[in-house]
Amino acid sequence: MKIGLFLNTQSQGDGALAQQIKDSAEQTRAARDAGFDLIGCGEHYLSAPYQMAALLPFLARMAAEAGDMQVAASVLLLPLHNPVALAESLATMDAICDGRFVFGIGLGYRDEEYGSFGVTSKERVGRMREVLEATKLLLTEDEVEYNGKYFQIAKTKSTTRTVQQPHPPVWVAANADVAIRRAARWGYAWLINPHATMTTVAGQLAMYKDELAKANQPMPADLPMIREMYVADDRDAAFAESKPFLEGKYAAYAAWGQDKALPGEESFSVPYEDLARDRFLLGSADDVVKEIKRYDEDLGVNYLVFRMQWPGMPQAKALEQIDRMGRDVIPRLKG
Repeated sequence: MKIGLFLNTQSQGDGALAQQIKDSAEQTRAARDAGFDLIGCGEHYLSAPYQMAALLPFLARMAAEAGDMQVAASVLLLPLHNPVALAESLATMDAICDGRFVFGIGLGYRDEEYGSFGVTSKERVGRMREVLEATKLLLTEDEVEYNGKYFQIAKTKSTTRTVQQPHPPVWVAANADVAIRRAARWGYAWLINPHATMTTVAGQLAMYKDELAKANQPMPADLPMIREMYVADDRDAAFAESKPFLEGKYAAYAAWGQDKALPGEESFSVPYEDLARDRFLLGSADDVVKEIKRYDEDLGVNYLVFRMQWPGMPQAKALEQIDRMGRDVIPRLKG
């Protein structure tokens, strides 16, 4: 089992982003020293009530502190990117990370983001496919010509290369069943979202594996999952201490319509105890270790990336969480 830290890039208030970047650099150093395997963060635009750091420059700064950890874009909203710019950014990031960059991709779900980039929601799957196709060609072929519906590249020589060959590992974030099937048909690792309950994930994972088999695709080496996590002296303390921060974050997600991207009747507009049940890892070190082993044994997840700080949560608390993980949890998973 590998363990990652999902850095919080959301901040509120004038000047808060600069401090958040400094805090994240400190957290990255702490995670490196605590034995984490990866740091990563996500991408959103127009993310009121929060301000979010731009993903790639933020990760470039964190890479300077990451040591031997992998550095993951988790995830880039592919329909909003240009393949030429993206290919060169990926090559630069993989060089900065000395071949330890993870190329996480997603479709996105917010109309505010699409509209601000001049993209309609009905175009997003086609754009995602073309961006991925053209980007991979630019990274792997000596001569590239691409004529898609949304992107065209005149015949040109390509010298854009990543340290990892043929390119960094691709993780596809997906909430909806149709998107999970698409990731399987393309043969990429499914980055399991942090929002669905374990019951929902188990059903979707069976579907993912079935679709891999139908497409004659091998099971990818990594089966990564993002989860919210808070470790305290006991379960009651973990619930009480995490609630002021996680409850507000998921209220924002509900306003953005994130829960509508999930299958079934899942809703974030429920009491915190119901929201957390079978979805968050909250408890003592013993509770957290037991739950991590359940994800391994019941689902086969082998890469857990934890979100351990949320908007409003003090830096000291975040560092305490990282320290607890390094002292009380990670050694029991690696031994």
